[in-house]
Amino acid sequence: MPHWFQLMADALPSLLWAGLVFTIPLTLLSFAFGLVLGLLTAVGRLFGPKPVAAIARFYVWVIRGTPLLVQLFVIFYGLPSIGILLDAFPAALIGFTLNIGAYSSEIIRAVISSVPRGQWEAAYSIGMSWRQAMSRTILPQATRVAVPPLSNTFISLVKDTSLAAAITVPELFQAAQRIVATTYEPLILYIEAALIYLALSSVLSALQVRLERRFGRYGGMLEANA
Repeated sequence: MPHWFQLMADALPSLLWAGLVFTIPLTLLSFAFGLVLGLLTAVGRLFGPKPVAAIARFYVWVIRGTPLLVQLFVIFYGLPSIGILLDAFPAALIGFTLNIGAYSSEIIRAVISSVPRGQWEAAYSIGMSWRQAMSRTILPQATRVAVPPLSNTFISLVKDTSLAAAITVPELFQAAQRIVATTYEPLILYIEAALIYLALSSVLSALQVRLERRFGRYGGMLEANA
């Protein structure tokens, strides 16, 4: 058996375990919390009072204008200087959530704005409140449009979690770094880590295509019934 193959086989369980225990939970939690934050931010910018809209714009401006790695360093290494101590995983979760929240808010804001004004008027004409119109009429239509860009954001997040290794989160990439430190085989092990990320991204891309087709059929049914 070739040396490189044996090395990859020996390292695979550790890499998969790190991905299962840290990378996947970090991705799912960050994306879920980020979507909630993004929705609140988008609604605040579109419909909130001026102070709320200004705060939302400032938040998006800061997060989108600075590198994600710097944001993680500020949270994990910077906040302790003012007495705020966070473990590595919560710090990474906060950093990724804030980042996803800013980027997803722009997507959500755009798709909500793309819903024709007549949909609002139709909802109000049958006695819906603003909250009912948003949840029953606007968001279902906006969701169909938002699926492709939000899916791309999720796939990018899977790969971006490798940055958490820089703040000592023992996720997939840091697991590869630790094995490299003992085997001195960076090329083989980093390629193996890259292949795992590639496999995850490929599976998610296939799921994205199916999800888009499903929402496309749903949208076609809505248009046919309109």
